[in-house]
Amino acid sequence: MKAIFTTGGKQYYVQEGDTIYVEKLNNEAGSEVVFTNVLFVDGKAGTPYVNGAKITCTVEKHGRQKKIVVFKYKPKKKYRNKQGHRQPYTKLVVKKIEAK
Repeated sequence: MKAIFTTGGKQYYVQEGDTIYVEKLNNEAGSEVVFTNVLFVDGKAGTPYVNGAKITCTVEKHGRQKKIVVFKYKPKKKYRNKQGHRQPYTKLVVKKIEAK
């Protein structure tokens, strides 16, 4: 069974057993998360969400991605600004996709 759901302002296309990285969630590692914002499940599309559909995932771990460097520069003005950023994430494993 395949589905599309939203979390953290992004859409994810998953099937049972997939491992995905999403924006950081406030759940502990080992706990379960249920998503009800399901846009599509095996040919059933909702307006905007499919009624009665839910995706159950388990939280595997939390972490931070690799550092990216933001460098701003204006020529001839002595303006240089260097800034780094590491985006936090949550690693999820999709356990079950349900649709009525």
